[in-house]
Amino acid sequence: MNERIRAREVRVIGDEGEQIGVMPPFEALKMARERNLDLVEISPTAQPPVCRIMDYGKFLYQNEKREREAKKKQKVITVKEVKFRINVDDHDYETKKGHVQRFLKQGDKVKVTIMFRGREVTYAQHGRRLLERVATDSNKVAIVEREARLEGRNMFMILSPRQEVVAAAQAAHAAKQHQPGAEAPHAEPAGEPAES
Repeated sequence: MNERIRAREVRVIGDEGEQIGVMPPFEALKMARERNLDLVEISPTAQPPVCRIMDYGKFLYQNEKREREAKKKQKVITVKEVKFRINVDDHDYETKKGHVQRFLKQGDKVKVTIMFRGREVTYAQHGRRLLERVATDSNKVAIVEREARLEGRNMFMILSPRQEVVAAAQAAHAAKQHQPGAEAPHAEPAGEPAES
């Protein structure tokens, strides 16, 4: 029994959740020991204090198990970064835009960064136009969480996936985990002559 339980009487709740009643603490402790359980103070500020008869070790184990399950189910959102140069070629732009959209479809946020070298920073408006182009091209799967901002020699914006994209990514992930492992088709070794 907790050292703080020095009240003359405590309200006792049984191990099944039933109200046992108000009694002296030593009687409640005796009742708990007869059942091979613990007497745990759950509301010390109530008048009289409330105690519960329970298996405290089992209670701690179940709480820890619930926390582990909750942690397993939560989705950790990571921020991926895709870097562009101000004078990016069309093919490179399309490739990097594809990376941005793939990350967004996986449910991750994307930080799109424009890197300026030397005097390129004087053409910040070109960098802003490039970021706006990425946002416009990705507007089906993303929303702009943070508008374009220049910090030092880099300009960046942050894109977040749309809710329906996140839901689709979670559904695909769940389906992938529940799908039994598909076997690879059996292939004949190449280069060996067939017997006649």
